[in-house]
Amino acid sequence: MASASRGVTVGRGARSKMKSAKLLEVLNSLEEEESGNNREEIFIAPPDNAAGDFTDEDSGDEDGQRGAQLPGRVLHALVVSEDSGTGEDNDDLELQPAKKRQKSAVEPQRIWTKRDIRPDFGSWTASDPHIEDLKSQELSPVGLFELFFDEGTINFIVNETNRYAWQKNVNLGLTVQELKCVLGILILSGYISYPRRRMFWETSPDSHHHLVADAIRRDRFELIFSYLHFADNNELDESDRFAKVRPLIIRMNCNFQKHAPLEEFYSFGESMCEYFGHRGSKQLQSGKPIRLGYKIWCGTTSRGYLVWFEPSQGTLFTKPDRGLDLGGSMVIKFVDALQERGFLPYHIFFDKVFTSVKLMSILRKKGVKATGTVCEYRTERCPLKDPKELRKMKRGSFDYKVDESEEIIVCRWHDSSVVNICSNAVGIEPVRLTSRHLGAAKIRTQVYQPSLVKLYQEKVGGVGRMDQNIAKYKVKIRGMKWYSSFIGYVIDAALNNAWQLHRICCQDAQVDLLAFRRYIACVYLESNADTSSQGRRGRRLETESRFDMIGHWIVHQDKRTRCALCHSQTNTRCEKCQKGVHAKCFREYHIR
Repeated sequence: MASASRGVTVGRGARSKMKSAKLLEVLNSLEEEESGNNREEIFIAPPDNAAGDFTDEDSGDEDGQRGAQLPGRVLHALVVSEDSGTGEDNDDLELQPAKKRQKSAVEPQRIWTKRDIRPDFGSWTASDPHIEDLKSQELSPVGLFELFFDEGTINFIVNETNRYAWQKNVNLGLTVQELKCVLGILILSGYISYPRRRMFWETSPDSHHHLVADAIRRDRFELIFSYLHFADNNELDESDRFAKVRPLIIRMNCNFQKHAPLEEFYSFGESMCEYFGHRGSKQLQSGKPIRLGYKIWCGTTSRGYLVWFEPSQGTLFTKPDRGLDLGGSMVIKFVDALQERGFLPYHIFFDKVFTSVKLMSILRKKGVKATGTVCEYRTERCPLKDPKELRKMKRGSFDYKVDESEEIIVCRWHDSSVVNICSNAVGIEPVRLTSRHLGAAKIRTQVYQPSLVKLYQEKVGGVGRMDQNIAKYKVKIRGMKWYSSFIGYVIDAALNNAWQLHRICCQDAQVDLLAFRRYIACVYLESNADTSSQGRRGRRLETESRFDMIGHWIVHQDKRTRCALCHSQTNTRCEKCQKGVHAKCFREYHIR
């Protein structure tokens, strides 16, 4: 028998007398016909304009508040019954027809057995011809960085910035050379920072930086940086909080995946982009070095190369699918991006924020291996020993069960605390001994460690390694736009990826991350400097950089030119000095 249906909407903007009447109606609607079949629920709805506006400036009011943080003028409580629907109301109290809520399918209960896992995945046999090609090219740091900020991306930013300035009735006339100078200054600010960025151009001897001052004028840099733009304002998606930078995210993800090392092991986790402004997309994340800012879902290799990233917008703008939570849905999107390169037996590692038995089942059906720590309430009633009982046992003790139907194992291991780990690919055997500190005296002892625990500890730290590399020399210059800190994060991520490729491709002549960034900043500022009004500064700059012994690389050039030392024809040049020079003359040219 169909149940009666109605919906009640209560607004907090009415008068106090009406408030009592409406609240009473809501309570009565829940209590009446107690013996009937009415099923009703109350939820708090966000405001209709929850997407907020799309201004560039960072000085507006906080927007995108959720739940109990909504101000009273936009807080609504709705009572919706099983058969009720939605509709436009002109009255504060009105009956509403509604769609029938579909009941979720009841999943069969899993059967857990005490045995080791028997996975049916194939072994990893894939090779990576793209990396071999990069090794043969012997790319310099600038060449590696421009795999990501390539010619198409640079021209796109130039065009969008000029378009935005023109929409503001400003004839900016930005060129590729000027944009590279701006990028060079942003990179340089990661290891040389001043309290005020204008100090780079001051003539005071304690702050003047001639490399920056000779590359671009201060006012020109400020003008370009204030109009830096990455999307057409006339084509923004109002359902996307990051629509202003969405084209750049798509391009960078494409380039990151195109040049990513093809590996078996990957990590997935959360990264934070520091931000203290008024934008509603920021989040407070406890337990992170950066606690306040934009949360970014990241998929990396085990060494820290960023393969795929997506800024978090919460469930208000990102709807989870497949019956998973938001974190699990992001893992599926990362796996889909990986499988664009081929359906290979990748192995993904993540922590308890993402792991669930259901996620492991979905990944197994997609042919992807996965291992991660898991919360007890996500183990689907796996009957393991109670944590209190396990703590009383010897350190290194563990208990485990396997789902008979899908070969998913859940292991509970006693280390310094009790840890739950779930996997669809790695089992208990072989159990090895590992060294651990025991007690307050820090005495080292040997404890038993299951195989899936050992592999997880070895491979899970990719996102943390990337965060560590970015935090060392991250871009310090910030603008008034809400997305300026996010752009700095993207530049730092591209530099980290370029350096990771450098470590793979240049086994004999590796440089550390600082020297790598310094080289790119110097080349961008020296090679793209505005020489039209430099006068004698250009000669001084060339002389000083020629003998500084920092970041000089010999690269191939298509057109033959005269060697700067012996004056005969050569097809190689110094990338930093932009002078033709033979390999045999290279060292002598830079010390004479």
